[in-house]
Amino acid sequence: MGNSSSKEKKLKRTSSVASTASAAVGSSFNAGVITNSASPSSSSTSATAGDPQSRAGTHDSISRSSGTTSGDATGLGTALPPSSSGGATANGASSLTSTSVKSSSSMADIPTTQTILANPISLQQSVSSGVGTLGAASSASSAAAGGFSAGGASNFMSTTPASPARPQTFDIDDMISRLLDTGYSGKVTKSVCLKNAEITAICQAAREVFLSQPTLIELSPPVKIVGDVHGQYSDLIRLFEMCGFPPSANYLFLGDYVDRGKQSLETILLLLCYKIKYPENFFLLRGNHECANVTRVYGFYDECKRRCNIKIWKTFIDVFNCLPIAAVVASKIFCVHGGLSPSLSSMDDIRRISRPTDVPDYGLLNDLLWSDPSDTALDWEDNERGVSYCFGKTVIGAFLARYDFDLICRAHMVVEDGYEFWNERTLVTIFSAPNYCGEFDNFGAVMSVSEDLLCAFELLKPLDGVQLKKEMAKNRRRLSQGHAQAGVTAPAT
Repeated sequence: MGNSSSKEKKLKRTSSVASTASAAVGSSFNAGVITNSASPSSSSTSATAGDPQSRAGTHDSISRSSGTTSGDATGLGTALPPSSSGGATANGASSLTSTSVKSSSSMADIPTTQTILANPISLQQSVSSGVGTLGAASSASSAAAGGFSAGGASNFMSTTPASPARPQTFDIDDMISRLLDTGYSGKVTKSVCLKNAEITAICQAAREVFLSQPTLIELSPPVKIVGDVHGQYSDLIRLFEMCGFPPSANYLFLGDYVDRGKQSLETILLLLCYKIKYPENFFLLRGNHECANVTRVYGFYDECKRRCNIKIWKTFIDVFNCLPIAAVVASKIFCVHGGLSPSLSSMDDIRRISRPTDVPDYGLLNDLLWSDPSDTALDWEDNERGVSYCFGKTVIGAFLARYDFDLICRAHMVVEDGYEFWNERTLVTIFSAPNYCGEFDNFGAVMSVSEDLLCAFELLKPLDGVQLKKEMAKNRRRLSQGHAQAGVTAPAT
């Protein structure tokens, strides 16, 4: 394994969820309305993301309603200086701001990537090219991982025992390089660029890392939070182009890496490789699709059988059964794939979930991966999916007050603009697969949380198959030019 950049730093896992004075929630600022051709549509669109209404499964549905989101801000709290344990507590007022945006032009006029920044006084919108910085000082390993420098990584030191040293019997940098080469090619091939033995080795190494870390991950910002990606491998590469390849940014993914998309294998393999290489900078939570029963229905099982073999699918299921379930950022943002559970009475309930484990048909783990917020429910009600519950604003308010959180961050649903706030900005849904299944014409979003808990949303424009291939070819040429300037060999064509 090659040496990583000297600028690489680690993502800090705080020792506990601090009990601090409640941050101001609902602080009001006049964010205004942005009218710009680079803005996503203001229509509020949501749908279940590739999930059945029952275990037997029915197809997804999506409803579009006209309207705009409100422009006030919600205070998330400014982080205090790190405590002696290395954790950062949140106890002050800053803002989490969403936008009301209107599209004044056709989708073709919208830039490929878009960044919406939150600011306590004013709201700005800028367009991101998604191009990282490549310098001559980049190490061979960072070049293999996409050629981006690691200057943006934060200093996150673990206060839990460090992950045990893992004997490396394979070249992780070479595997990342081959996976990225596949992504930039824009081609979907019958065979995978890694051998079955290499895939098995990756899964075994990743499993060890996951089990060495807690079921409830406790993090301090800055971190970028990513929703469902669902096997849309080219879009995952675009996401890293926009936000920075690891370890130039710290990442928390909220689950649903496989199913639906055409390249679930490449998607999960690249994510596992980054987890192995940067275990303290890169975190993957479990989604409801990281489950044997669901992958049998929604595509991953068939993809493994067609491109590898059933044994490889079983190997991935063993990894999925070891994934952590939830995360807390800066003691203020609760992150999970689905939502809340009536069975959750303490954060220790999550910590005590034993792994490896399959997803049960009901109970705490099932709810955390499957439940949904509801605009109409006040308390708990049956979920239209036929699995778990829907929870309303009373449940959200009680949960935030009990644990002194300011925001619930979850995925699990298609939303047209890539992100959508609920219940006066106490909950946000993030969905990161643009043009989901080639049907929804939705943006993909990533939520960036800064050290002072300001949140920004970086958006990926939906592209059809032809547009996607053109963009990947363009990114490949740019990357090759950057490698040439740095004296690094570019991926093979």
